[in-house]
Amino acid sequence: MSDTDYDVIVIGGGGAGLAAAVTAAENGASVILFEARKELGGSTALSAGLFTAAATSVQRALGIDDSAEKYFQHYMDLNQWMLKPGLIRTFCEQAGPTLEWLLELGLDIPAKTSGNAHQPGLSQAGVEDVWRGHVPKDQGFGLVQVLDAARRRHGIEVVLDTRVQALLTENDRVAGVVADDVELRSAAVVVASGGFARDPELVDIHFPAANRAGSDLFVVAAEGSRGDHIRYAPSVDASIAGHGWGLMLPTVYFQRYHHWQSGFPPKSRIHVNAAGRRFMDEDASYAVSTGIIDGQGGSAWMIFDDNARQNLPAGYADWAPDRIKDEADAGRTLRASTLVELAELMAVPAAALDSTVERWNAHLPHGEDPDFLRHRTLANKGSMSNPESIETAPFYAARILPAELVCTHAGLEIDSDSAVLTTRGTRVPGLFAAGEAGAGVLGQRYVGGGNAVANALTMGRIAGRNAALHTVDAQPLTA
Repeated sequence: MSDTDYDVIVIGGGGAGLAAAVTAAENGASVILFEARKELGGSTALSAGLFTAAATSVQRALGIDDSAEKYFQHYMDLNQWMLKPGLIRTFCEQAGPTLEWLLELGLDIPAKTSGNAHQPGLSQAGVEDVWRGHVPKDQGFGLVQVLDAARRRHGIEVVLDTRVQALLTENDRVAGVVADDVELRSAAVVVASGGFARDPELVDIHFPAANRAGSDLFVVAAEGSRGDHIRYAPSVDASIAGHGWGLMLPTVYFQRYHHWQSGFPPKSRIHVNAAGRRFMDEDASYAVSTGIIDGQGGSAWMIFDDNARQNLPAGYADWAPDRIKDEADAGRTLRASTLVELAELMAVPAAALDSTVERWNAHLPHGEDPDFLRHRTLANKGSMSNPESIETAPFYAARILPAELVCTHAGLEIDSDSAVLTTRGTRVPGLFAAGEAGAGVLGQRYVGGGNAVANALTMGRIAGRNAALHTVDAQPLTA
């Protein structure tokens, strides 16, 4: 590493960092990118690559009428207007153009309907009435490959396996970074180092709700999600926003991997609360499902029968017939020959559980769900068959709770230009942030699949553009 000056230094080689670096280079800046891991991609590469956006060419090709204004209204309503409207409006307006930019770079998102986050096309991302979930071919890995190819075309230098230790400050502005005890100067710095899901101490401080899962908690974020952005804050008096917010997905207690490895629970299942009653659509989007389960005291029971267990597909780590049997043999998953006996083990009213399952059997296997409308959700996911009745003994009950930590939302507070703000609400000259490191877009409610990827790349692109325009002699950026 030399002491050569660069216009822009980007910290983090995930989706946000790559988007920032490429965009800065497109705007004429000389750029160097630091990645703490041995390869680029971060959590984006581990994701499905799902991208939420409105008014896109993919939507138009499918005859879908959408707008950034509709997206903005939905986004703010779902988050109970607890986010800054100006920032969210910018995000919603720029997410579509960012997706078009990715398509121009070579990302492949076919104009066809997708039933889930693994089928390329347009899917239902959350609880929106207009579908906005854009699923790329080759998932998040393919998205990263497209961005990295653009990085190489621009000749952007990458330093791998190097963790930036600190921000370099001079005359009350950020003037570069310190890495490997070497100072490297620049006109602007973009922090895109990811979240802090892999740092238990920072989770304790900034997202303590995750710890309610106890020993069932597991993390699927990239290994580099260690909260470096939080540690940079004191040196520049940066404000930390988004405390207590993050994304937890509901899973059964024995799951330990993302569903790509763990597999999926059986279609023929029912979720019941402590009163032995059904309380939700079992396939509800994780935009709302965690909140629904939290409203039941933080956990619930997943009920299924032996027919469902035996027909689980092979090849998955957790949702596999033998794995369920092992859990039941050990007494961790409850098992009984009748629903009445199962209710006793669960300590729920037997009459309630029996009537709940009876009502479920009378409707879902026949393609209707008058109580929670799950038949609509299954149809949107492309399900071609109805669930089977829950009637084959033995019966099983496994505890389900929010236990999969996906991403964290607390980070450096940013404005609509992705400029980092101080605790006084003023801008930190020369400092920008995006992705999980830049807080304000990801809120209390995760809007749906692709929210984090869209945030990372959209705000990364904004950060890169504004960082490229920000020189030592430039006037402060206007909001």
